[in-house]
Amino acid sequence: IYEKQTMCLGLFKRVCHWGPLTALAIIKIVSYMMVHCSNMLLPPTLSLHGFLNMVVFLMFSGLTLYNFFSAMVEGPGYLPLKWAPEYAADEAYLQVCGSCKGYKAPRSHHCRKCGRCVLKMDHHCPWVNNCVGEDNQKFFVLFTFYIACMSVHSLFMSGKQFFTCIDAEWRNCSSYSPPTTVILLVFLVFEALLFAIFTAAMLFSQLQAIWNDKTGIEQLKKEEARWAKRSRWKSMQAVFGRFSLAMFSPFSHPPPRRKTDMYMYSV
Repeated sequence: IYEKQTMCLGLFKRVCHWGPLTALAIIKIVSYMMVHCSNMLLPPTLSLHGFLNMVVFLMFSGLTLYNFFSAMVEGPGYLPLKWAPEYAADEAYLQVCGSCKGYKAPRSHHCRKCGRCVLKMDHHCPWVNNCVGEDNQKFFVLFTFYIACMSVHSLFMSGKQFFTCIDAEWRNCSSYSPPTTVILLVFLVFEALLFAIFTAAMLFSQLQAIWNDKTGIEQLKKEEARWAKRSRWKSMQAVFGRFSLAMFSPFSHPPPRRKTDMYMYSV
């Protein structure tokens, strides 16, 4: 029923867009300034606390980047061009996509930017320059989760750096001059806070859509549920897999579709 297409435009074509480039620039700036603050406050080579702090942040940063690129290059679940259901009798219940020259599977939507029909399409995200759909939604949700964690971590460390400098009367608390340190800390706090709020809002929106088994487009169009809605727990498991720590891992995938799942969205 679907075509699992990866690298559909090529990695470089996907990255060379204002959305991914802006996201990467912000991640790089926050990471650089966070590492600088950590080296000043909790040098990883001088204490176990400092080492663990750096490891946790680098873990957040690494998982953010991995899920970011995975959401960008992993196909969201494209219907093959000129697709038709296995049984001709089902065609009476399906819409036709004039652009793809085929039938639209239940709950699929045509993305004008990607030029394809996407299974269970939630939205087209400019930050990853790709659609968020059936096959890459977990990567996108984990991307928003880990970048929110990274931003909160940066906020905590920058606040600690600021109060440390105040207590030390700005002596030996930074390798920069006091005015430069203040400017850098204010910039980091502003950027990390803004990104934390923005990504937390995206994360909440995605979890709410998954929990209610209703995509962003379906909510926007106020479509009535003509499909067989799964229970909330089944809906979560369909995206993240079984409930365990593996839910937070991008290397763990939900169970593969079965042939009987062809019309898991009732027509």
